Amino acid sequence: MNTLIRNGRIIDPANKRDEIGDLLIVDGRIANQSAIRNPQSEIDEIDASNLIVCPGLIDLHVHLREPGFGWKETIESGARAAAAGGFTTIVCMPNTSPAADSPSTIAWIKDRAAEIACVNVLPTGAISKGLMGEELAPIGSLAQAGVVAITDDGRCVQNNELMRRAVEYARMVGLPLFDHCQDYNLVGNGVVHEGYWSTLLGLPGWPSAGEEAIVMRNVLLAELCDHHIHCQHISAAGSVRILREAQARGVKISGEVCPHHIALTDDAIQNFDTNAKMNPPLRAKEDVAALLGGIADGTIAILASDHAPHAKFEKEVEFDAAPFGIVGLETELGLFLDLLVHKNKTIDLPRLIEMFTVNPARLLQIEAGTLSPGRAADVTLIDPELEWTFDAKASQSLSRNTPFDGWKLKGRAVRTIVGGRTVWKL
Repeated sequence: MNTLIRNGRIIDPANKRDEIGDLLIVDGRIANQSAIRNPQSEIDEIDASNLIVCPGLIDLHVHLREPGFGWKETIESGARAAAAGGFTTIVCMPNTSPAADSPSTIAWIKDRAAEIACVNVLPTGAISKGLMGEELAPIGSLAQAGVVAITDDGRCVQNNELMRRAVEYARMVGLPLFDHCQDYNLVGNGVVHEGYWSTLLGLPGWPSAGEEAIVMRNVLLAELCDHHIHCQHISAAGSVRILREAQARGVKISGEVCPHHIALTDDAIQNFDTNAKMNPPLRAKEDVAALLGGIADGTIAILASDHAPHAKFEKEVEFDAAPFGIVGLETELGLFLDLLVHKNKTIDLPRLIEMFTVNPARLLQIEAGTLSPGRAADVTLIDPELEWTFDAKASQSLSRNTPFDGWKLKGRAVRTIVGGRTVWKL
């Protein structure tokens, strides 16, 4: 069946398109209206009046937990949560069990996703074997197996020589390298941002310098090796400044921001709520202001969730002992629309769509993030004015570890289409 999406505001930053119009889908691909050769052919019409019609959203930082941690999340449940959040493509991290450091594990993830996932699931491969930071994983074999990037996310390679070789191998096989920026010597046993609240509550502090030192390391390696390094979940003001200065010199370096790092500050931990414990930690107001400034001036060009599900019993422990991370796929778009577009007016709608579509697609070098004719019909319909309240109990994820339960947001995806087929509808 052909599908015609009528009267929507089509925003396609890849083609610099922003207009009211119709979008035709034929045989699972974007088509020109001339593709309807038989006027009598069956057409499913969708009225998109007052809605945004844009390329399917991409989240390049998601933890699906399989293989090995199926009680937290599965590929199937994570994909459902992604669809409910408006995402048609998600990139899963390698900190599974076993770690995604071999072609056989990558093959299992791809086969499993093809069988049960309702959205596109793209795997990343590990930088080091077992994510231990001691010996390089077989990066060439991982590239042949179909990973879209390499990363040790969840951990950070501390050996600068090993990291240099990883960047060089990534350049040889044409893969971007993602890095979780955390200097273990500076961070120590920190669990929250080092500042007023860590001191008041007596919790081990995590200085911003623990992130900034690795961001600077990555700038030096990206410059030395002439290859792209992407810094994951940037949280500190100094990191934004370092990236801005490096990009001005033409260094191939980028960063992403997650919604919790601009929606919350470290005062969210004052009641020892483990749902506010994340890595990197929530930081001070000055850091939030710097992140917003980095988004506004283009230093930060990609938005992501760092969706990190944990079972309820894992979070119901002392703050120090609780795992880091929150779920984020279903609240991500609403938080960014509410905070960046409506309230702070940091950016406009087309720029937000760009940060979720063409920018991550270009970094990953994948054919997505555009509504060009002939491309797969991955499309998201968004109501930017819809006011709604997030109910964690109704989440599609297996886990409920979120500080945003009960938050009132403005803006939400109302339909998610993958390959021409609606996989979620409000």
